[in-house]
Amino acid sequence: MARESIKARERKRERLVAKYAKKRAELKAAGDYEALDKLPKNASPVRLHNRCKMTGRPKGYMRKFGINRVTFREMAANGEIPGVTKSSW
Repeated sequence: MARESIKARERKRERLVAKYAKKRAELKAAGDYEALDKLPKNASPVRLHNRCKMTGRPKGYMRKFGINRVTFREMAANGEIPGVTKSSW
């Protein structure tokens, strides 16, 4: 499980990206790279990292479900994810 401070930092980055998204798009369209450079570094969407919504784990993230592979496997085995069953053939 990720530390709370790391998860909080990632949430803060998400808020900054959302806050500056419109301004960033306008500056990019105008080609004003000097003004873009003055925006906060964490306002760039490139700095975001996908994390599991339940555990905060950064690796093995599955975009479709928003969780990591380990949590996905546990939840699927318990039948907590609708439409997902263990395959057998």
